[in-house]
Amino acid sequence: MTHRPSESATDKSLGPGRDRSCDSVAEEGLQDRGLVMILRLAAFLCFAGWTWGHYYWEGPYGVLLWQDATYSFAEWWGISWDEFVGTGADDGWVQTWLSRITWLYLGCTVLTLTVRRQSTLQMAALIGGSGLLVVLSYAKYVSAQRQFPMFLEHGGQMLTPILLVLALKFGARHRITVVTAMVALVATFAGHGCYALGWWPTPPFFYGMISVSLGVEYETANTMLRTFGALDFVVCAAIFVPVLRRWAAGYATLWGFLTSAARPVAGMSMSLNYWGADQFLHQAVLRAPHFLIPLYLVVFWHRQASVSPAAGKPASTPPVQDAPLGVELTS
Repeated sequence: MTHRPSESATDKSLGPGRDRSCDSVAEEGLQDRGLVMILRLAAFLCFAGWTWGHYYWEGPYGVLLWQDATYSFAEWWGISWDEFVGTGADDGWVQTWLSRITWLYLGCTVLTLTVRRQSTLQMAALIGGSGLLVVLSYAKYVSAQRQFPMFLEHGGQMLTPILLVLALKFGARHRITVVTAMVALVATFAGHGCYALGWWPTPPFFYGMISVSLGVEYETANTMLRTFGALDFVVCAAIFVPVLRRWAAGYATLWGFLTSAARPVAGMSMSLNYWGADQFLHQAVLRAPHFLIPLYLVVFWHRQASVSPAAGKPASTPPVQDAPLGVELTS
């Protein structure tokens, strides 16, 4: 008869380790799902806000389409001037195609909820949705007399669909996903900071939002804008300093939310139809990446900081009396 106390002892010694390993894997999987959920929500809200903007207000592409070069291209395809511009009843070539862009944004909005790691075609479509946002941002850049900060400020929105695809393809904690999120954050806050500091002409509605939301005069609003503009660039630098990056991302989360919410807060009124929600609420919704991307970084770095000390500790060895002997006893 053969007894194998070493096997039973080994199983006992490995049992807790196996349990801890399984718990760790499960916890990491839960964390990944949480991070992906933040990026999924950012992409969903961004596309949803722009879908409403295209449906209710029409996209900002007129500056690209109402040009002689565009008409010459249409004429080359056999489209006459009347067919190109329409009769004023939204029946022209330009109005027709601008209205159809709404459906592309709606489709991208749905894709942000349905895309999964195995959905290669849906991921490709979302990257195409990022291209739509690039064209939209370029149109706003041209309409702003080619002011570079206008294009730069939309960096977070343009990269949000790509961030979701990277998180699904490579993992929410993969280096390329994190670096892309940092680039998106820096682009948004650097663009905003250029305007707030007055390096490019500060948009008048910046002053209006602060004055109406906080009830302050122009001089105070101007001082606050310059201060916040300087802090925007402090965030852009601090995000690359390991000791400061969590605090910088936390501030970016709060400031991104406040600047997004300032649109409906300053614009909505009880005297307007639907309290003005149809005009201003989507402006906050489409800016969700401005605070959700920093939130993703805060959650990731917080978890990384809490795990790193434990990971640096040497593995504990079992007491001598509990260690497996590794000897077979036979009788």
